[in-house]
Amino acid sequence: MAKGIFIILEQQGREIRKVALELLSEGRRLAEQTGEPLVGVLLGSEMKGLATAASAYGADQVITVDDPVLKDYTTGSYTSVLNRIIREREPQAVLIGNTAIGRDLAPRLAQRLGVGLAADCVGMEYDAITFLRFKRPIYAGKAYAHLHSEARPILATIRPNTFALSVADPSRTAEVVEEKASIDAADLQTIVKEIVRAASSRPELTDAKIIVSGGRGIKNAENFKVIEELADVLNAAVGASRAAVDAGYREYKYQVGQTGKTVSPTLYIACGISGAIQHLAGMGSSKVIVAINKDPEANIFTVADYGIVGDLFEIVPLLSQEFKKRLA
Repeated sequence: MAKGIFIILEQQGREIRKVALELLSEGRRLAEQTGEPLVGVLLGSEMKGLATAASAYGADQVITVDDPVLKDYTTGSYTSVLNRIIREREPQAVLIGNTAIGRDLAPRLAQRLGVGLAADCVGMEYDAITFLRFKRPIYAGKAYAHLHSEARPILATIRPNTFALSVADPSRTAEVVEEKASIDAADLQTIVKEIVRAASSRPELTDAKIIVSGGRGIKNAENFKVIEELADVLNAAVGASRAAVDAGYREYKYQVGQTGKTVSPTLYIACGISGAIQHLAGMGSSKVIVAINKDPEANIFTVADYGIVGDLFEIVPLLSQEFKKRLA
């Protein structure tokens, strides 16, 4: 009989990513509801101390696979290891953060396991009949689908910032189980030679609690410094609409929307963004949306919790000044 809730603990720079800790936090609540053990699964190399962090956020058990070949993520190697562990242990559910790695890994894992995938979910709750029920946006965020699965394991990816992060309890101790990689040779088709990371003091866009985004109304790349100044005051990430990216104001990696990154911050400030459907699909699940646009008929105001009609080049610097005073 299937048993346990597994959380795939994505790690970066020898730290567990925030979305994985959020899943552990919510997983702890589900474990107490269902009586199922909460199991964190850690893949990587030289991961000393990470199992302790996982236990502090609620894991009953942490399975670690520490091998040099897993130092850098590749689809084949991670799929091979996880497929074997999941088949051997038969968990009820496997949850993965909806990050770049999660979106790459989960479909391949679903295919290997022969199960469906609830992708890009923004809600999850216990159901006495189906065990877990998920909510995901459809039709560019205009409606929600409620999903469940009769197959086991249930496999789902969850957007960052969907669940609150619990307070870490250093006194908690989890059982640590060490596994060998045992990767099938056929799965080692990719070798990562080097990873070059861009240096930035700002949060990662998909993990950020606050995002300040600019659109076509920014007018040129140089004017994005107004957005950056407000972002730095708020310790926020910088985003951009597709129109701004297509116009060359910002690189594609900053694009928020259906063809860019999907985000769910606590606060999303849209500056000079008209509110095209594809953009709303990428940020519509934000907890609070503030829109700044000189066009009172702009579509962005239909989803905004707070709207400011006016010139962003006057309003955004004033916001920066006021937030500086408040935060001081």
